[in-house]
Amino acid sequence: MNYPIPNVPGRASAAPPPPVTAAPPGKPAAKRIVELDVLRGFALCGILLVNIPPMMHMDRTVDYQVLPVPHVFDMFVQQRFFPIFSLLFGVGFGIFLASAGQRAAHPRVVFLRRLVVLAGFGVLHQFLQPGEALLPYAILGLVVLLPMSFLPWWANLPIGAALIAAATILTSGGTSLIPGMMLTGFALAQSELSATLHRRGGQIAIMFAVAVVASAGFLVLQERDPLSAGFTHSSAAAGLFMAIAYATGLLLLMRTPARRALSAVLEPLGRMALTNYITATLLVLLLGPLVGLRESAEYGALIALAVGILVVQTIWSRLWLARFRYGPLEWVWRCATWWSIVPNRRVTA
Repeated sequence: MNYPIPNVPGRASAAPPPPVTAAPPGKPAAKRIVELDVLRGFALCGILLVNIPPMMHMDRTVDYQVLPVPHVFDMFVQQRFFPIFSLLFGVGFGIFLASAGQRAAHPRVVFLRRLVVLAGFGVLHQFLQPGEALLPYAILGLVVLLPMSFLPWWANLPIGAALIAAATILTSGGTSLIPGMMLTGFALAQSELSATLHRRGGQIAIMFAVAVVASAGFLVLQERDPLSAGFTHSSAAAGLFMAIAYATGLLLLMRTPARRALSAVLEPLGRMALTNYITATLLVLLLGPLVGLRESAEYGALIALAVGILVVQTIWSRLWLARFRYGPLEWVWRCATWWSIVPNRRVTA
């Protein structure tokens, strides 16, 4: 998926819209936004750690004093990464719709087809990992983002924020946050903020500082009842603000010399997020029982397996993207979206 600088359909403008050109669907419209790929790759790392225990039925009750890793997961991993992933899905959908508006006479029809194809991936993935994220993202894209795409960003952004606040206050977070996170991300793409991250260092730093202070406070509240983490309002708020702190902190690191190393590891993962998300499930189901994870409390083996999968996926993604523009499943998704065979192999001189 490409990340062009958006020109969102339906956005108010004093000038008439430019004529729709017949640009080939496989031709990138603009340079990718590296920060978004890095954030997506980072979110995938945390999501893998979260997904392994339910896939391997690691639901045995443990003593946190004897085995502290699950407690550490509750404090720093659970509910901390899927908000980032959900926000980025909304951003990606918003950028795609803007790009489709420059290439197709009926961009929302193309967007609809993209969501339907994603739902197909999700249905198939549900057989491997019940409770996976792709199908809910596709459904919410259909029932929330598609109709809300007729509204401008300044309307969608407060609605998305209100949905997030309501989910945090009225529920214990979890999947109830997804609609608000996706709509907020969609609105950020409509506002073109995603294309100007490199100019917003001061704003990102302020958000990071606020999120760190807020997450620390809510984490203290979560620790008052550690065995109920994931089922309380405090843990939901802690997860949300820590997700913001993680994302903004990473964006700040991308403005330092660490950018090169972070990009080398996380950008390939993020550019092939769909492929890596689904293949991680296959690898966990294949390798998890072999390392003794099924119905166990072997969190050391869990971490080793997750790191091994991520290392393999990073290397594989870099090798693949050196030869192709899109990951395997990303290419299938793109072809089905545009109803056309999209050139994928890179042309070398």
